[in-house]
Amino acid sequence: MRAEALKGHLDGLLLATLEHGPQHGYAVKEALCDATGGRLDLPTGTVYPALHRLERAGLIKGSWSVVGGRRRRTYELTEQGRRSLAGARDHWQEFAAVMSAALGGGPWPATN
Repeated sequence: MRAEALKGHLDGLLLATLEHGPQHGYAVKEALCDATGGRLDLPTGTVYPALHRLERAGLIKGSWSVVGGRRRRTYELTEQGRRSLAGARDHWQEFAAVMSAALGGGPWPATN
């Protein structure tokens, strides 16, 4: 998948990856890759700066630990991050429905 397609959605993807519990940075990257069948294999140079930005914004919090003699930072969602994730999901549902209608010729809003 092209990086341009992720613009505006990376934060929501990373927050969703942390929804089920704390993970260290590389595990977040790998979980996203696994959840998408390898279609979103993001470079660490994309994931780590985004995690740092989310932490500065108060959407996640990080803590340092030492595992196997190596320091690593573990991240978890904050309450503000959970609210932001809910908003990102709502935004994505609307965006996907609009794009599907435009590209597939279906009605907007979608009728069930």
